[in-house]
Amino acid sequence: MSDPGQDRDPHLHECRDCGLISAVPEVPPGRDARCPRCDRVLRRGQCDSLDRVLACAIGGLCFYLIAIMAPFMTVETIGRFRASTLFTGPATLEKSGLWEVGLVVLLATVVLPAVEMTALIVVLVGLRLRNPPPWLSLVFQWLERLMPWAMVEVYFIGMFVAYTRLVGIVHVDVGMAAYALIGLMLTTVAIDATLDPETVWTALARKGATAARYGRAVLVDTSQPSRMIGCHVCRAVSHARPGAACFRCGARLRVRRPDSVNRTWALLIAAAILYVPANLYPVMHIIRLGREQSYTILGGARELMEAGLWPLAALVFIASIVVPLLKLGSLLIMLTATHRQSATSLFDRTRLYRIIGVIGRWSMIDIFMVSILVGLVRFGVVSRITSDVGAVCFAAVVILTMLATETFDPRLMWDAAGAPSGRGAGRAAATPRAQGHPA
Repeated sequence: MSDPGQDRDPHLHECRDCGLISAVPEVPPGRDARCPRCDRVLRRGQCDSLDRVLACAIGGLCFYLIAIMAPFMTVETIGRFRASTLFTGPATLEKSGLWEVGLVVLLATVVLPAVEMTALIVVLVGLRLRNPPPWLSLVFQWLERLMPWAMVEVYFIGMFVAYTRLVGIVHVDVGMAAYALIGLMLTTVAIDATLDPETVWTALARKGATAARYGRAVLVDTSQPSRMIGCHVCRAVSHARPGAACFRCGARLRVRRPDSVNRTWALLIAAAILYVPANLYPVMHIIRLGREQSYTILGGARELMEAGLWPLAALVFIASIVVPLLKLGSLLIMLTATHRQSATSLFDRTRLYRIIGVIGRWSMIDIFMVSILVGLVRFGVVSRITSDVGAVCFAAVVILTMLATETFDPRLMWDAAGAPSGRGAGRAAATPRAQGHPA
């Protein structure tokens, strides 16, 4: 159970990027509370945000049900037709022996979007009950962890790239599922823009719908002095010893992510090794009337450029070539700077960490495109598209770099540079969304 001697202040907030603890004021609608040291958004002011999120989640779930039941795309060539659903691509990849890629596509486009919408509805409807169940906090914990892995908007761009390739091979008809996918994408974007996790956690605590309601036994290291610790789950700040339970959600308090640097190094090295075969080996083969042509990641962008689709070629090149290299290079710089205890460009490195955390998932465009093409173009010797080992390696690179970004604790950069991690002076500034508060 939580330590009864903990000093609790519901207005304190620890910045997850630099470790500064600040008092966060009440944020009016249309404004953000930002960290006074690294400019991270600590809280967003929204009017009736939970009602809006609930409405978006219900609408998104309706769009999702249409998307999984209706036809996705239909292609035709020389009188032969082939229709697909969202399940066709993953199933075809599994039959082709690339079950790893099929599983990734299935989870990111079918399973996790359903989990996201359903979990949001369960939590927000549960908060309307007089005595909501305490397991709502556990549902919301997992929801926050899984949301970055639901990639509906990335899949939509992959669908658009696949369509531009298909029209040169077969006749294409877009089904109702594709339009429902657009609706699901828009509701997902609206949820991301509206949802303030702190508002949800505050409501859960006020209703008593947290794991701390019943408490649980934890082992506390009494040899360490008590200090201000921000909970890595619900963001509440307590004055307690490491290992104590958070007074709000019951999670074990940790000063920093355990063994963050070594785990990030391991994931980064594995991703760098796989990046070589991911670009050398083909990701797919297009067979037309017995003639086979192989495409690598870079070759696909080149083909779009030769077809005159410059904006699309630039998008694929940036997402598939530039972004993975940017993530690998950025994480290498951060780890090296942390090891050297460097204070150079500390603010810029922190901002770079936030950028790669947002853009990393967009590298999955090529993988989603391949899954759509493989599932649709299966006309024997007339026309057929197959995937290859390059797709497996590239999907592994994207996943490993995303995991490395999540594993790395950016607060260690500030610790290594000697920046104080205690309570900050003053309060976090509430600034208009269109403006940034200088560090």
